[in-house]
Amino acid sequence: MTRNAVYSCQYRHSTLRRLHNSALDSRFKILFMGRDEFSCTVLDQLHAATDVWEEISIATHPDERVGRRGSQLSVSPLKILGESLNIPVHTIPHTKPEFRTWHPPYPYFPPTLPPPRNHLLVTASFGRILPKTMLDLFLPNRRLNVHPSLLPAYRGPAPIQHTILNDEKETGVCVIEMLKKSEGIDTGAIWGCSRMPVPKDVTFEVLRDSLATEGGRLLVSVLRDMRTKKAQQGEQPSNETLNRAPMISIADSIVNFENASAEEIVRRHRAISHQRPLLTHLPSYKNKTLQLHEPEVYHPPSGSPYPHLSTHPGAALFNKSTRSLLIRCAQDSVLSVPVVKQEGKALVSAGDWWNGAKGLQIVHAGVVQLGSTPEGLSYP
Repeated sequence: MTRNAVYSCQYRHSTLRRLHNSALDSRFKILFMGRDEFSCTVLDQLHAATDVWEEISIATHPDERVGRRGSQLSVSPLKILGESLNIPVHTIPHTKPEFRTWHPPYPYFPPTLPPPRNHLLVTASFGRILPKTMLDLFLPNRRLNVHPSLLPAYRGPAPIQHTILNDEKETGVCVIEMLKKSEGIDTGAIWGCSRMPVPKDVTFEVLRDSLATEGGRLLVSVLRDMRTKKAQQGEQPSNETLNRAPMISIADSIVNFENASAEEIVRRHRAISHQRPLLTHLPSYKNKTLQLHEPEVYHPPSGSPYPHLSTHPGAALFNKSTRSLLIRCAQDSVLSVPVVKQEGKALVSAGDWWNGAKGLQIVHAGVVQLGSTPEGLSYP
């Protein structure tokens, strides 16, 4: 993405306030808190800007056993990056109650009153709400969060996913002041903001990386301005009707063929499949779930007849020419799914699954009926 595609946010109704503190004589000592690829990209840019920091420490999530019976070890990408850059890495406790009493490393704890002006807290996709005791270790204008949306829109833990889900044409990233939980999440004053267009058919991963790159650049710019007394902050516009960005849940992954078009289903896949695969179920086979992988909107080749497919939403057949399941969706659209995973089974091609489905006698007149969530059915 070109630099010309990114430009500063303008908040017409914001009250801008210039910092009145004396020029900083020293670079920042930074406690950087994050966990995933977004935070890694932000940290990379911060680490390269040696004119703004004297030292950096990382606080991130601990290693965690995941998968069936804890067969895999999940390690924070930020931890791996920090160790490769020889940055001290500290892990927070596993549980939220323990985290509320956790103390950051020296020199941020024990507390100094008032907190030093060159002590700076930065969070980027950290995934935990910081307790008041943690925030109080830093001056209010030294608690910064890099948030990937055009605030006040999409406050919450999943702004990138909801930006794609809602088919937004524009997004951005903000560097904001962190407030205490009682004062509101993602509601702090904005120190810097950049806009960018949302590319057509973008995936979560691609949009995340673009926003993280711009977020790191913006953070460094804000810190340079803070050191030279050029930094300005503006209050967020008050608008309670804007979209929110709640955490992605299992309900977000369930496909409703009666209500969603093929285009909407593909957009949902692009937004959340890195977290949760799209799900439907097999009403004629014990309500087993079926994951839908790599879906596309089906368009028959030019001059080819449209496959004969029931108009009932959720009706599916196997198409030999595309080697995929073709599924009827809302608005008379059709979804093409080349790879599936039935509950308790391995990931397989649509053709292999179809052959097995015929053996289970759930194919009737060449069609399998897929369902939306029946009442009382819970997904794993």
